[in-house]
Parts: sequence; C-alpha cells; structure tokens
Amino acid sequence: MPATSTIDPLTDLMPRIAAGDRAALRQLYQATSAKLFGVCLRILSNRDESEDVLQEVYITIWRRADRFEAGRASVMTWISTIARNRAIDRLRARGPLAYAEQVEELEIDDGQPRADTLLEAAQDGEALGKCLSELDDRTEKVIRTAFFEGVTYEALAARMDAPLGTVKSWIRRGLAKLKGCLES
Repeated sequence: MPATSTIDPLTDLMPRIAAGDRAALRQLYQATSAKLFGVCLRILSNRDESEDVLQEVYITIWRRADRFEAGRASVMTWISTIARNRAIDRLRARGPLAYAEQVEELEIDDGQPRADTLLEAAQDGEALGKCLSELDDRTEKVIRTAFFEGVTYEALAARMDAPLGTVKSWIRRGLAKLKGCLES
C-alpha cells in the first residue's frame, strides 16, 4: 500500500476511476459530494445551479482522473478546485448582475469541516497559512475571499469599494509574495 494511502485514502480511488471503475467513482462521490456541493452553493447561492455544477464536476473527474497527481495535491484539493472553477464559470455565465447578491455566510452543517477548511489543511496547508499571515491584512483578506470563498474579482472590488484594477493588483502582488514565501 503506498504511503499516500494512509494520508489520503481517496488517493487510491483515482487510478481506479481513471481505469473506468464506476464503483470507485461512487465511493468518491459518497465521500466528497456534500463538501463539493457546499463549495458550489457558497459561490452560486442557488441550489439548482449548484446541483447542475456538481454533476459537471463529477463528469470532469470521471474524464480527467488520469491527470490527478498525488504528489502535487490531495484528492480533496484537486476536486475542490474543479468544483470552484466550474461554479465560478457558471457564475460568470450569468452576466454582470450575478454579483449583486452574494451570500456572506452559508454553512452546511453536516458535522464535517467546510471545504475551505479542508483546502487550507491539504498538502501545504500549514505553510500556506503561515505565508498568508505574513501578508498585510487587506491583501490576506482579498486573497482568502477570492480563492477560498470563490468570490470573483468584480464582486470583491464591489465589496471592498475599490477599483477592479486595484483589487487585481493587490491579489497579483499578494500571490507573488505567497509564491516567494512558499518557495523559501
């Protein structure tokens, strides 16, 4: 049994899914669907759309399981990123009025950690948390909001009452600092 199995039991499912094992996909779905639905719902604030996106996420996982690299990220991080990106794509497809009503705090209480908590805890979570805390408060807030909550740059600019270009600059500079911190 590979060492990664003891750390992330979902890792063993990925090669099986890549080989077309439907039972493995079912196991992954049962273990992760509530959290991924939470990611989608948090971004989209709409149950029906979140369910649609969740289905797209698992189709993507089914088709791209062979691209998963255990050395780069945990399974939860990889699939949460897929869910986040699909949900943001759906949100953007709604058009500019989609950002008017953002849910500030939406909790799905299934007794499990939230998806953003799992993302932070995954793989390099400690290093990422340390590096994030070294940023100034504003930069840390915009990066956490954009990447852990899935809020678009446009919605974030509106929340921060700052020009879009300024928010993008804060994030770009903050990500550059994070990269430097994580590489050292």
